[in-house]
Amino acid sequence: MQALLDSGHKPVEIAKVLAVHKSTISREIKRNRRKQRTKKGVRAGPYQATAAQGKAYRRRYYAKWRWKKIDHDNALKEYIVDKLEQYWGPDEISGQMRKTKQPFYASKTAIYEWLRSNRGQFYCQYLYSGRYRPKKQKRNKTKKVLIPNRISIHLRPEVINRNIEYGHYENDTVVSGKKTGSKAALSVEYERKARYIDAKKIKNLRPGLNKEAILEMGSNKVVKSRTFDNGIENARHYELGVPTYICDPYSSWQKPGVENANKMIRRFIPKGSDIADYSDEYVRMVVHILNNKPRKSLGYKTPYEVMIENNLLINYDIKNINPEVALRG
Repeated sequence: MQALLDSGHKPVEIAKVLAVHKSTISREIKRNRRKQRTKKGVRAGPYQATAAQGKAYRRRYYAKWRWKKIDHDNALKEYIVDKLEQYWGPDEISGQMRKTKQPFYASKTAIYEWLRSNRGQFYCQYLYSGRYRPKKQKRNKTKKVLIPNRISIHLRPEVINRNIEYGHYENDTVVSGKKTGSKAALSVEYERKARYIDAKKIKNLRPGLNKEAILEMGSNKVVKSRTFDNGIENARHYELGVPTYICDPYSSWQKPGVENANKMIRRFIPKGSDIADYSDEYVRMVVHILNNKPRKSLGYKTPYEVMIENNLLINYDIKNINPEVALRG
């Protein structure tokens, strides 16, 4: 690099030659160039490779291996060992060195680091505690399983994946906006083949509340399986009485039907709003509107009609719901 600088090349040109970023060259020149003393003070001098190498080495040595100077300086080491054998602590040894203006010096941190090394372990017996307590090492703890008894979505039968039969649901939740401070949410389910949507308000995302909401929504339907994501609210999925499958982490695309249903619900309950402000009746109105919209994928039948035709609703009692009220929201 020095040869290129001496020949008049700019840092940008040197960076291209050395295949590094131009900022790397600029930092190297600024950090490791020599300094020159003048009548006006110290100013930056020319860049010299040998001087730069020395500055880099010293910086690295004193930053990372500072405690090793105790082993390299016999007088310093003898002083420290002598005081340790008199049961002085590292702070007292360091302070005394500075007070008596010894020709050598080591901070209490450097002494502790030396005691931690294999060269100083023997002298830990003279510490007040009788030993040096090393920093606790981080151990790889077993990750807490948020979704117990999970069965991967990759084990889901083809009859579900290809929408061959009715009765297979995807489940998700719609939460209140963070700025509202509310924990209220909607538990949402979506029948994959009939495109049927249902939703129920829950006070929070506790697994027990979500489980009860799902059981209540499924009490009047034919349900053969359910697919969930990795949210903590789904922790009790195995108590629903049907096969359940769990998506891969951060893979919402693996349950696209219910994600699309959430998007349609957001038309009536905008993102950022507090779901606690919407009544149960309002939520039923939204569900009624969405299930009575014709779908091209169903041959322009409505999801409600498909559910009725295939006997997927049990003791279903359609309520007198006015969609215009829902639209006013």
